[in-house]
Amino acid sequence: MPSTPIISVENLGKTYTVPEREAGVKAAVVSLFNRKTRDVQAVRDVSFDIHPGEIVGFLGPNGAGKTTTMKMLSGLLHPTAGNASVLGFTPWERDRAYLGQMTLIMGQRNQLQWDIPVIDSYQLFKAIFRISDADYKQRLDELIEWLELQSLINKPARNLSLGERMKCEIAGSLLHQPRVLYLDEPTIGLDISMQRKIREFVAEYNARTGAAVMLTSHYMADVEALCERVIVIHHGTLLYDGDLHGLVSRFSPFKTIAIEFSEPMVANGQLADANDRYGEIVSANDTGWEVRVPKSETAAVASRLLADLPVADLTISEPPIEEVIEQVFATGVET
Repeated sequence: MPSTPIISVENLGKTYTVPEREAGVKAAVVSLFNRKTRDVQAVRDVSFDIHPGEIVGFLGPNGAGKTTTMKMLSGLLHPTAGNASVLGFTPWERDRAYLGQMTLIMGQRNQLQWDIPVIDSYQLFKAIFRISDADYKQRLDELIEWLELQSLINKPARNLSLGERMKCEIAGSLLHQPRVLYLDEPTIGLDISMQRKIREFVAEYNARTGAAVMLTSHYMADVEALCERVIVIHHGTLLYDGDLHGLVSRFSPFKTIAIEFSEPMVANGQLADANDRYGEIVSANDTGWEVRVPKSETAAVASRLLADLPVADLTISEPPIEEVIEQVFATGVET
């Protein structure tokens, strides 16, 4: 029997009224008495459910409405349309019981006090969330071990590198052991090694606590490593909600066959009719080709390549997730 959704969003929308005027002093004076405005729909008619234990990728280009949606679900913004329920609460009512069970981590925002040791900021969080001494010590010890913070917590935040500060920010956001995590670009600006550590930590926290996680990221490695399900929005509208592999199947009807030759082939004139017989030759040199073929023809083309050419090695692969996501944005077709 399916579990009850921990996050339930129904026809959520957010419209901003923004002023506009031409440049110049005259236009500035006129706007004092006759201000012109226009409506900008940041989010429109978005609906989805997220269940306990899910890690869901929330994807879209800059300006798609991802952060606006997360801010509404975390209670920072009021919507102009629709409803949402998280843990049984209406987020923008900012009930203390709700705020004590969720966290919003934004990669470019600081919650640590800049000039005091990190551990002092943690003491402040302990007081805000009314964490008992015993729970605080246990959770802090676990977070220090998981994220390797032993040498960092006694330093002021200003003396930490971006990666070190991000680890400390994440630890501080989890001291109250939230059941819902909104992660907005948590690995932005971090090196590859640090990105991997953050991903491993999020996966472990999810496995240990069963928390629901919404993750936005422009690093597709984050999404592929953590998310079985993705929600894609563009221009504030939901375009896709489903399995990550289903996204590839729906929006990328091609596969790539890479072949490595046992002897040079370009000089033999094989490229002349290769596009007609095998598919689109994406790249070619005297040691190998890359051929893009429709998925339905992959097996047949692979057989022809093996029969016709001196193939030393052959691999078949799906297109990169980045390419698929770009195709989703380009088509703009809702599921």
